[in-house]
Amino acid sequence: MILIKRALLSVHDKTGLVPLARTLSEIGCELISTGGTRKALEEAGLSVTDISSVTKNPEAFGGRVKTLSFQICGSLLFDRKKDSAEASRLGIEPLDLVVCNLYPFQKVWERGASLPELIEEIDIGGVTLIRAGAKNFAGVAVVVDPQDYESIGKELISTGGRLALETRRRLMRKAFHHVADYDAAISVAMDQQDGQESLRLSFTDGAPLRYGENPHQKARVYRKSSSFAPFVALQGKELSYNNYLDLQSAVDTVAGLSRPACAVIKHTNPCGIAEGDSLKRLLEVAWEGDPTSAFGSVIAFNRPLGEHDLACLELDHTDKSRRRFVEIVVAPEFSKEALSYMAHATNLRAVVHTRQGSATDVDLRLLDGLLLRQDRDSAAEESLSDKTNRPVDPSISGLIRFGINAVRQVKSNAIVIVRALADGTFQLLGMGSGQPNRVDSVRLAVRKARENLEREARDQALSMETHVTTELTRAVLVSDAFFPFPDSMDACSEAGVRTIIQPGGSIRDQAVIRRCDELGLSMAFTGRRHFKH
Repeated sequence: MILIKRALLSVHDKTGLVPLARTLSEIGCELISTGGTRKALEEAGLSVTDISSVTKNPEAFGGRVKTLSFQICGSLLFDRKKDSAEASRLGIEPLDLVVCNLYPFQKVWERGASLPELIEEIDIGGVTLIRAGAKNFAGVAVVVDPQDYESIGKELISTGGRLALETRRRLMRKAFHHVADYDAAISVAMDQQDGQESLRLSFTDGAPLRYGENPHQKARVYRKSSSFAPFVALQGKELSYNNYLDLQSAVDTVAGLSRPACAVIKHTNPCGIAEGDSLKRLLEVAWEGDPTSAFGSVIAFNRPLGEHDLACLELDHTDKSRRRFVEIVVAPEFSKEALSYMAHATNLRAVVHTRQGSATDVDLRLLDGLLLRQDRDSAAEESLSDKTNRPVDPSISGLIRFGINAVRQVKSNAIVIVRALADGTFQLLGMGSGQPNRVDSVRLAVRKARENLEREARDQALSMETHVTTELTRAVLVSDAFFPFPDSMDACSEAGVRTIIQPGGSIRDQAVIRRCDELGLSMAFTGRRHFKH
């Protein structure tokens, strides 16, 4: 451990600085500071040594030169074991602690500052102090994050003014990340100023996953620097690579819905979605969208989960064959009762999704030596343009929005069939995805919808064909992209579907519209495609 006798404090962000400085003063540490930082400390009643008395030089050039000097760099860099005698001959006293954070270049850049303004936000002295202290962490502690002040203060008090090597190593790593991210922002901004585009990414906190897409593949997860962890596992076994992909798809599916919603996700595709009022009811309805595929699924909610919201999973049933197998339940919050209920399934993960505000606004995909970047396909209010003689019923606009949100989460070619239940709940009734042609996706969605309706008719002792026909007539079919040929209209008509929503944009749009008119179907265009590869 090293004893902290002299500390240099030079910060732009003064959050929490005074309490730390008081702690340093109480343990007998000399405080050395500059400009605005020194003024803030003195106004708090602390005794501070001006850095000019150490460097023997004044601050110069409008504050551009303050800390850069042989005396300060020497105090930070000399090897405490090998160079002590030489430092003494040169009149260099050791600095044991550097508390420094940098000019707010990123914030100034983000608000659209001019090049001269940006230049003035490029920190030189601060970066030098941080790098020097971090390089010599064997004898120096360097602190760049105000979030660390409290823990450092406690350690200093408990140890009589000393900081452990483990602490200094942790602070050293954080300091180098801080400087690297700062330099990356400057380089990207300078490119942008000259009309060039570059991208530097920084991720941290790498942790091993259970495995990758397959058990023989190793995998890790990293968190974007300076961002929160979006998924926090509360209980259950650890997450795998595929779990994270399903989690992202799951939260994206329910995030686009304004009312309470539930989504059942399998292999990143929603096999069940419901939007309505009661979470308990929504899980039941979403599950019925595809009970077979729901086995081993990820279930997402956009509202906090309460005690009885997962009751239909029957996790505590004495007959274990009745318990429904689910990999993960993700929600913004879980009650203690909900977690207790989930604990009946030992491996079932409870994951909190901590999205704060809007999601990341870009998608990135890494190829061999290439990085693709695009804006995210976020939810949007899309206007409808009727194209057929039989207009789309304006009273089902909410159901149509639900269908559009659903189809943008399904892998292309994507078709969804949605319906409104008697209580106002919206349900994903059938889905076709990943087919090389659109008519096959239509047939898959129709087949799944029919299976669900036939099962429903059997369970409720209804006339099967009457029930299937009635519900498909009331349903809405939504496509993620245009129909290239009229054959899909024939498939819709044969199934009994009467309302179709699509983006439009095919060279054969008029042929598709004419076929709808011949079959008596309603069709509207949204003008927005939602491919998901």
